[in-house]
This record gives sequence, structure tokens and C-alpha cells, in this order.
Amino acid sequence: MSAIAENTEGPNEVIQVLFALHPKFDALHFCNPFEVLSYAQHNIHDSATKAFECTVAAAAPGTTSSSGMTIKADIDYEEAYERLSEFDVLIVPGGNVDAVLKNQAEPLGLIKAFAALQKQDFHKERTLLSIDTGSLFCAQAGVLQGLAATTHPDLYTKMEILCKDAARRGDLEQTDVMEERYVVNNARFDLGEKLEENPFVLNKRPDGRRMSIARKGSNAWKESKRRESIVRRGSLRLGGMRVITSGGVASGLDATLYLVAAMVSIESAQEVARILQYTWIKGVTVEGIDV
Repeated sequence: MSAIAENTEGPNEVIQVLFALHPKFDALHFCNPFEVLSYAQHNIHDSATKAFECTVAAAAPGTTSSSGMTIKADIDYEEAYERLSEFDVLIVPGGNVDAVLKNQAEPLGLIKAFAALQKQDFHKERTLLSIDTGSLFCAQAGVLQGLAATTHPDLYTKMEILCKDAARRGDLEQTDVMEERYVVNNARFDLGEKLEENPFVLNKRPDGRRMSIARKGSNAWKESKRRESIVRRGSLRLGGMRVITSGGVASGLDATLYLVAAMVSIESAQEVARILQYTWIKGVTVEGIDV
């Protein structure tokens, strides 16, 4: 079963992704989602149908991670702001959290700008994905108010404090900090006729906790361009921007596989997981609309 509607209108579009790096970012926060997206294809049997094109933004031509790995930037932040409307997905790795928060440094401004862009123009479906402690940047930027989110398990309390501070600065809407692999807000669903066969619906939890009816997927990216989807999207928080926050390092793989399933197909996500020899563990979707 696929999360994407069959495309009969010619070649699928390449989804444009922007990574926002900062000094001493965590290398795996970048590498894990980058690798997942690099393997994703619209047609799993055709290597010419790559699904995602990734661009790296940073303040300097080369940005070094906390472990000493240097990544060459494709564009600087000034160009990132100028071209922000071109991107469908913004991915925010974590790491070096205290310095970024203290100095109100990037990517905080870029996160705010991306969210503001979606509220101004909800005709385009955009996604914000934070990896691990990158969700703390989203909290500080004030884009998680009224939503649910997660972060690294060691920093749940810090996350709650940042979200409460953001609520006091904003409209007092709180954030529900959840202990999950990843949390998705503002999803679009195609539940199908047989709920028990939908790969995006959790039937039982691997940890033995009670069963959840939280849904696990989104409708096709192609379907998001329908007029009725646009109208519904505009009624959601942040203009319907899909907001995904992930927990610890490995859960960034899970969240990115969800993104592939939501925007490309469940088959594509499963094929990437197979290539990586990785078992995809589902998170939760807390709010969305049926289409």
C-alpha cells in the first residue's frame, strides 16, 4: 500500500530540501537524514527518479561538527533567505545548543522565516523537520506553540522550559512535549478502506504500552496541490506546515523515513530502510486532516 497517489501527469517533481547547519552541529544529525534522502526514489526500480535534492546552508563555506567533520556549504544564510521560497523541506540538525540559544544565532532566524513563509503562502506544502536537539531551536523560535513535539530524552525538561517561555512571549499556547521517537503535526491522511492494513496506523506498541489510534502517515505530496487540500491546509496551525520533531540520534532516521513515505511513497521508504539494513520504528502523528 502506498501513501502516494499514482502520478499520471508525467515525471514526478524533485522535492527541494534545505539543511541549516551551525558551528559544532552534531554530525549524525546531518548525515542520517541526508543519507536517507539520497537513496529515496519515486520509482524504486529506476535510479533516474531521485526524489530529493539537498542543499546545505551555513554561515561559512565550511562548517565543522562537534566531532571534527567539516561540511562544505552550498549557499550561505543570506542566499538561503533569498531563496527560501524554493524549498519544500527545512531540516534542522541539533548540537551546540546552549551557544546557539545564548547568541540567538542561526538557524533560529531561518526557522522563523520558513514558518512565516508558510503562513503567508499556504498554497505550497512545506515541512519543517528537526533532528534530536534541533527541536530546541524550533522551541526557541516559537514555532511549536499549540503543537506537540519531542527531543532527546535527556532534554525533555529543558524543552518544556523553552516552550513555556515561548508561550509567555507569544499567545500563551502551550506545547505538548511527548516521549516518542518522532512527532508529526499537520499531516494529511488517506486512511483507505481497511484501517488495519494502513502502514501509517499504529496497531500495537513495541514497548507493550497501550494501543494507540495515532495515525502514522500523510497523504501524497502530489495530492497536496488539490484545491480542497490547500483550503484545509490554510485552516491548520502555521498555515498547515508539516512539523516533525525527532528524539535521539537514531530516531532521526525514523523521522526521515516517515518523510519519505509521506512525500514519496511507503514503498520508497521501505526500500531505503532495506538498503540501510535498518528497522523503521514509527513515531506518532497527533493532528491532521483526512483527504
